Amino acid sequence: MQALGDPTRRAVFEQLRSGPRSVGELASGLPVSRPAVSQHLRVLKGAGLVTDEQQGTRRLYRIARDGLEALRAWFDSFWDAVLAEFKAAAEGEEKV
Repeated sequence: MQALGDPTRRAVFEQLRSGPRSVGELASGLPVSRPAVSQHLRVLKGAGLVTDEQQGTRRLYRIARDGLEALRAWFDSFWDAVLAEFKAAAEGEEKV
């Protein structure tokens, strides 16, 4: 979660939604340098949210499905708790 706390990292992550991209492609859509984008990608990769693969002379980055599923499960756990509380409250009002 901390990895997505930075607005630039979120922007990089958002760009990867449309498919794999190189550092140059990512940097062209952002107001930061290529080295800065590379640094942000390292953080995202360390958090398990991004993977990379070498294709010829380029390295392509993509969203890591496993990392995204773990993040979603974490958010879903909050919804599960909130919905359970809502259900309990609604059922409690029904009995009154």
